[in-house]
Amino acid sequence: MANFGGRKNGIVSRAMWEGLNPEILALILVRIPVEELLQTIPLVCKSWWSAVAGPYCWSNIDVEDWCRRWSRFDRVDSLVRKLVRRSRGMCRRLSAYRLGDPGFAFAANWVRCLKVLQIPMSEVSDKMVEKHAVATLTVLDISYCLRITSKGLEAVGKSCKFLIQLKRNMPPLELEETEKRAKKMDDGEAMAIANTMPGLNRLELAYGRFGDHGLNAILTNCKALTHLDIEGCLYVELNGDLEQRCGQLMDFKPPWTDDDHFLAVAAAADDDTEDFSSSESE
Repeated sequence: MANFGGRKNGIVSRAMWEGLNPEILALILVRIPVEELLQTIPLVCKSWWSAVAGPYCWSNIDVEDWCRRWSRFDRVDSLVRKLVRRSRGMCRRLSAYRLGDPGFAFAANWVRCLKVLQIPMSEVSDKMVEKHAVATLTVLDISYCLRITSKGLEAVGKSCKFLIQLKRNMPPLELEETEKRAKKMDDGEAMAIANTMPGLNRLELAYGRFGDHGLNAILTNCKALTHLDIEGCLYVELNGDLEQRCGQLMDFKPPWTDDDHFLAVAAAADDDTEDFSSSESE
């Protein structure tokens, strides 16, 4: 805590803080970690207590760092509900990990002007997304939210007409044989995005299970798209003109990298060497 000149200047310093507009004071306090805002700052003086108890410090609720230390969804839900209440519906950005259905429903119903919602690794379900629409969203991150499927994505697209950025990255798929992987290909999420989110300009779908059909639909329907990340999408082959169309985007991250290609070629060469050695020994 800063030293404002000792006891002699204490009264002057306190008067300065007491007279400061809460909105101006909030601009200073929001740089402080959430834990200190909730536990330490209210004890400093009355004006600081008023600032953190009111809505001005909570237009941007970012508790990602705090959430990383907790694995219990109920603790995350409880904190999010507390801070959303303090925002009095003025929250414009909510960023949290491991949010559950109750926390999501509460935020969706309380916040009137939420623009950015970042809730990766959360336990939010299709049912909650369908029931509690957040129509004002422009940016959404639901990466690694395994309980949200194409059904939930469709509900998001139908209700969030202003959505321009979507992150839907998923955990890497286990390496399997081609014929087994083919059975798991699913264009459902890609089609839901293509059919309901035409205004997207940034889209991240790393390790998605869609193939060329789903990618083609996205490129065809999302005319504003400039940034696309499909790293690790093993079912995308970029056949036909897909590679050319993707290359025309401002920023495109393909399913594989040059290193991936090199490793695949090296592995194939090793297999050929082993086969040749076996035939020679015979």
